[in-house]
Amino acid sequence: MPNGPLSLPARLCLLAWDLDPTRAAPVVRAGALADLARRGLLVDDDGIATPRDLDSRTGDPSLDGLLELVSESFPHDWRTWVTLHARHTLDAVREHLVAEGVLRAEKHRVLGVFPSVDHVLADRARADALRTEAHQVLSGATAPAGVSATTATTLALAMAADIPLPAPGTAPAVPADPGFTAILHELKRGLRDAAPAASLPKGP
Repeated sequence: MPNGPLSLPARLCLLAWDLDPTRAAPVVRAGALADLARRGLLVDDDGIATPRDLDSRTGDPSLDGLLELVSESFPHDWRTWVTLHARHTLDAVREHLVAEGVLRAEKHRVLGVFPSVDHVLADRARADALRTEAHQVLSGATAPAGVSATTATTLALAMAADIPLPAPGTAPAVPADPGFTAILHELKRGLRDAAPAASLPKGP
């Protein structure tokens, strides 16, 4: 990726760029939860997402904000955290991408009175490179052994959320320990629960 790697929630934010924020927020939140679980900062305690160490920080404002939220909130399972206050994480990821120069924040006033901010892509090459990578993986152009755990996790969550991707295919296996595999399964279930009814496959 140009200009350094993107975090897992940042990748999902760009892949879900064309979606309404209501749909994008749970996807980005699931990415942040998965990122923290992979780092060992959130662990599973009998189905509950639990901080391993209340003092740990990643240096990423969106991830650290979520860690703080989980630490200070009533305990919840992974599926609940996919949607609970998910817009906070989406906003934090967007702000971080603005700081990184990937997005640009344009301020304006709604009805000439209420302040608002629109985000636009400032570095389209980053988003294009991400979609190209997804196309290569899903089309089989990239061998499974060459797919990173971050990319595999990103695509698994994107497909669970029914995000339109640049090629049909099957998400590659995520190389991980059984504990993370179980967490990822719960995150994908949470995204399927959050998907709008129109995007779900119709039954017979």
